[in-house]
Amino acid sequence: MSVAEIIRARRSVRAFLDRPVDRAAIAEILEAARFAPSGGNLQPWHVDVLAGSALAELKERVRASFAVNPAGEGTEFPVYPPALGEPWRGRRFASGEQLYAAIDIPREDRPARLRQFARNFALFGAPVGLFFSIPRAFGPPQWVHLGMFMQNVMLLAEDRGLATCAQEAWALAHKTVGEYLGLPEDRLFYCGMALGFADESHAINGWRSEREPLGTFASFAGF
Repeated sequence: MSVAEIIRARRSVRAFLDRPVDRAAIAEILEAARFAPSGGNLQPWHVDVLAGSALAELKERVRASFAVNPAGEGTEFPVYPPALGEPWRGRRFASGEQLYAAIDIPREDRPARLRQFARNFALFGAPVGLFFSIPRAFGPPQWVHLGMFMQNVMLLAEDRGLATCAQEAWALAHKTVGEYLGLPEDRLFYCGMALGFADESHAINGWRSEREPLGTFASFAGF
């Protein structure tokens, strides 16, 4: 596929097959992803890759943490602005409604919605979890660079027939994750990412979030 085709094909997968991913394939993805651009060539990203018993232990610790505190540990940064205006609030609402509709969970069934949200912390059944962090001293420009690195990871995975789902939900367990990974105090945990083979038979993977047309976000002059 061309780069444009890979970008269009990539989506956030929320149901994975119980099929292992070869370590060498992940290493090759990260080896290529490291060529992401970063201002001053700071390369501010760090990623911990877990699978097997190491991943199972982290998921169990997170499960135990939520059993004690169902609301989670809070986040060290706002995932969304506290007063999210339009049109962004409407887009977020529509995306959530479409996701739950894909798996026949009505709005009034809050317990079912919470159970589905909790599947974030099982990585939706993915066999591999990637956990991204960045030095605390860095600000928005370096966060952009981390995002470009993550985008490279997702596109390279797609190119190999693998699927991903970037999950900011993991920020709700930042203390447990940081302790388990042994992150130093000067490093901020950002998010997790599920990696594996998509379960194409699952209804949730048949849903795609919408994108705004070009005219709503681009302006041209001088042509």
